[in-house]
Amino acid sequence: MDFEIQAVFKRSVTIEISNHTICYTDAPYRVLINGVEKLSTNLNVVSVQGLLPDTTYDLTVADATSETTKTFTTEHESVLLNVRDFGARGDGKSEDTGFLQAAILSCPEDGTVLVPEGTYLTRPIFLKSHMSLWLEKGAVLLGDPDRRHYPILPGLTKATDGEDEYNLTSWEGNPETSFASLITAIGQEDFDIFGEGTLDGNASASDWWQEPKAKRIAWRPNTVFLNHCKDVRLQSVTVRNSPSWTVHPYYTDHIAAYNIFIWNPSDSPNTDGFDPESCKDITLLGVRISVGDDCIAIKSGKYYMSEKHHKPAEDFLIRNSFLERGHGSVTIGSEAAGGCRNVEVTRCIFDGTDRGLRVKTRRGRGPKAVYDNINFHDLLMKNVHMPFTFNMFYFCDPDGHSLYVQDQNPRPVDEKTPEIGTVRAENITCSGVDACVLVAYGLPEKYIGEIIIRNIKASFLPKEDRVPQQTIMMDNFEKMTGRSVYARNVKHLVLENVEIEGSEETGPEIIDVPYFDSMNVIYR
Repeated sequence: MDFEIQAVFKRSVTIEISNHTICYTDAPYRVLINGVEKLSTNLNVVSVQGLLPDTTYDLTVADATSETTKTFTTEHESVLLNVRDFGARGDGKSEDTGFLQAAILSCPEDGTVLVPEGTYLTRPIFLKSHMSLWLEKGAVLLGDPDRRHYPILPGLTKATDGEDEYNLTSWEGNPETSFASLITAIGQEDFDIFGEGTLDGNASASDWWQEPKAKRIAWRPNTVFLNHCKDVRLQSVTVRNSPSWTVHPYYTDHIAAYNIFIWNPSDSPNTDGFDPESCKDITLLGVRISVGDDCIAIKSGKYYMSEKHHKPAEDFLIRNSFLERGHGSVTIGSEAAGGCRNVEVTRCIFDGTDRGLRVKTRRGRGPKAVYDNINFHDLLMKNVHMPFTFNMFYFCDPDGHSLYVQDQNPRPVDEKTPEIGTVRAENITCSGVDACVLVAYGLPEKYIGEIIIRNIKASFLPKEDRVPQQTIMMDNFEKMTGRSVYARNVKHLVLENVEIEGSEETGPEIIDVPYFDSMNVIYR
């Protein structure tokens, strides 16, 4: 059984099995380090903890018929600093913020800060460059429940010359003043967060989820916030109970996450799992996300940020991952005025989300809000109510229900008009569909460019188990159940080798689609 070594840390390693199956191997296999078995599993992506730095290892993957061995060397570590030696108690009652921060600030280049087993009640802590934060199994960083104890990060501060501006934080696409997050990094590079411990935002013990759309002192924090950083890796940690978006990279490049688990209650408001905003080169392998809003939401700010600090979201790879519950499995937008391009989502399982591929925008985002080269392939969707949705009338923001946003008549194409280019969805099985297979509604003045749906098998829930639902969040659009394909204002729509079982209709509803290619579409 062949495999690739995807990431080597100071004290751990991540591998990915070289196959074509989705998330799981066909049969269990064993992982051995220097001949000693470390785990037995059938997951395509796994991480092995408990290694030593600066050490060469033989890693063997063995199944019933074969084995493959590869050699790697763990990264250099200059020193290991235990937060207990700095005074941290880890009893869940004493505040440990200062002791944790002292260990981090004392850590030299290539050093590691160890958080051993225990519960560490803490206010936000700030990471720095060229270090690792190791959360040992059983270690919990628990967020202080009192918002008055959280530092405030100003959204915008004018530069001394009066011309430039310093952007420290963001709230839903605008540079709004927010609280610092449990883990915060600003302008740092080359750092890791790894281990089998937990980052717990502790929102359920606080008032973060009460009046979630009201700004009280400042906007709600994330659990992990990375602002203008680069070369960041996360491995194996659990991140849970977030006050708002859980992991929020912001203008941060070269990020990788391996085998992390993000969890929030299903009814927690705006607790997206992983929200990269104006980021480049993002890799997610073997992650599991189960939250109260979108599992993954790719963004690039609203109009102001696009005009003043333009940076598109680009170059994403999401593979062998589990996206569960939530409103959308993978969402593009709607706060993506800077645009989004080059997204690949493959060999993942979407389970129990409202929507699978969710693309959303609206008038007002601007001409840089171009989504293009979005590719979803080789996926399994289970009990996803609406596998594919495209909405250019998304009713977010204070003016979301205004005539300007919701007018279904053509308006002039101007400096506020967004665009959706080419989106492909191929080799996907969808079971337990409820509302519809595909809904796409483009702007009458700016059609969606091209949607290619190829090699799709979709089956509906029994009629008695279905409930009419709002498929796309726009005004004056009917709820749906048992619908197959609805497309309006799309320049080019391709349906090829599509099999739909159990819908209440025997053909698609196509309105204002100049080029419609339908090949081997079967209704059962």
